[in-house]
Amino acid sequence: MLLQTNCRSGTRYEPLTTRNMLRITYRSMILSAFALALAAPRLMLAQAAADSAAIRAAALDYIEGWYEGNGERMERALHPELAKRIVNTNPNGRNSLGQQGAMTLVNNTKSGGGKTTPMEQRRKDVRILDIFGNTASVRIDAATWVDYLHVAKWNGRWVIVNVLWELRPASP
Repeated sequence: MLLQTNCRSGTRYEPLTTRNMLRITYRSMILSAFALALAAPRLMLAQAAADSAAIRAAALDYIEGWYEGNGERMERALHPELAKRIVNTNPNGRNSLGQQGAMTLVNNTKSGGGKTTPMEQRRKDVRILDIFGNTASVRIDAATWVDYLHVAKWNGRWVIVNVLWELRPASP
């Protein structure tokens, strides 16, 4: 193969052949893959941070909406087919399942159910327990109860699909 020299710089270079083009393309692919590998964790962290913020916002719309009697915030937080459940135990030790749908919860919020909670008792501690893909589990420590939320990314928004809740034992 005949090498040529650039007269000004004295740099030697090979003419562009198919083999040289493939080598250049291969190097470009390697460098692109390396750059992507470096950037991907940052992109994933940014998405994870955005998802965490949106999940927390849905949980706060739910609990703060309840305390404020703000039906709009409550409705924004919920999937239309939400199921909110509690396991009740009667004096004989038999269990029953109490449940509410989304619209019942929204209407109870609008009627001011949570506004009766004194300001100093309005706990709203939100803890994201797990996020996997388009699903998450969240715990809210509220005034006299604990809510466990199943949250899903639905049409681009994080909304609450299920709530299982339990009353705190009464203080002696």
